[in-house]
Amino acid sequence: MKKASTDIQQDKLDHSSEILRALAHPLRLRILQFIDQNDTINVNKIYNNLKLEQSITSQHLRILRAAGLVDTEKEGKFRHYQINYARIQTVLNAINNFNEEI
Repeated sequence: MKKASTDIQQDKLDHSSEILRALAHPLRLRILQFIDQNDTINVNKIYNNLKLEQSITSQHLRILRAAGLVDTEKEGKFRHYQINYARIQTVLNAINNFNEEI
C-alpha cells in the first residue's frame, strides 16, 4: 500500500502543538477564566486570588504568552494581562473545523 503524501510544515506543527498544550492544562484554563472575568489584571492579583505561588503563576502565564493566548502591557513595574480573544477564536475555529472533518 502506498503512503499518502502530506506536506507537514514542522514550524507550523510545533506552534500549533504549543497552543494546544497551553490550552490543555487545567490551571492555565483557570488563569484564562480569571483574566477573562477581570478584563486586564496583573500577576499579583492572579496568584493572590487563585491562591497560587507567584513562580507557578508566572510560569503558566509565560506559556500562555508564548502561545499568543494572552497579551501584556507593562505599566511601571507591573505587567498587566488580558485575553487575546482574536487568537482564541482562531484556535477554536481551527479545532471545530478539524472535528468536522473527522
